[in-house]
Amino acid sequence: MKRIDIDDELYRYIASHTQFIGESASDILRRLLDLSPTAIAESAVSEPEPTTAVAVTCPENSEKGVVTEPARSAGEETRTSNTPESAVEADVAGKVLDNITDEDLAAQKGKVGRFLYILSVLYRCHTKSFHQVLNIRGRDRLYFATSEQALLQSGKSTNPKEIPGSGFWVITNSNTTKKKSMLTRVAETLGYSAAEAEKIRDYL
Repeated sequence: MKRIDIDDELYRYIASHTQFIGESASDILRRLLDLSPTAIAESAVSEPEPTTAVAVTCPENSEKGVVTEPARSAGEETRTSNTPESAVEADVAGKVLDNITDEDLAAQKGKVGRFLYILSVLYRCHTKSFHQVLNIRGRDRLYFATSEQALLQSGKSTNPKEIPGSGFWVITNSNTTKKKSMLTRVAETLGYSAAEAEKIRDYL
């Protein structure tokens, strides 16, 4: 198993250069570094290494900012860019429910703390597709953004807070009912069923 440790800023930089849903970190870096397959072949050692693929894992299996590349076994099917995003993340879908514990929730400060904590777990388990939450908004205001300033400009008294470790920001001045509604929409956007989304919402 190969591991590459990167800081949060570099991780966000790599993620910001994604050109299509499902693009792997290896493909992004290959493009940014202008490494063609020919150039890689010429610089490679004579004995080829096993084919690898980037795996997105939940927080209990990886540290923030770590990209894990497990070797594939012979004949194992390789995911392509044409694979639906929900299928790419099928191995982590639902595991958010396994990673939100009563102890962690109790350690948060108030409803806002619990709200941000739940969103942070959703982000860690769905890093590649989390950008879709940017499409969740109200009639005349943004709910999510990639900067504090964007939310401040979208309305008065938004009280934006950063979702821990994600680089995404969310408004927090809404009441508990609205926060639950936002969590429901986020969960459903990330591919959870209505029943699962309700369970995630009720953690608040």
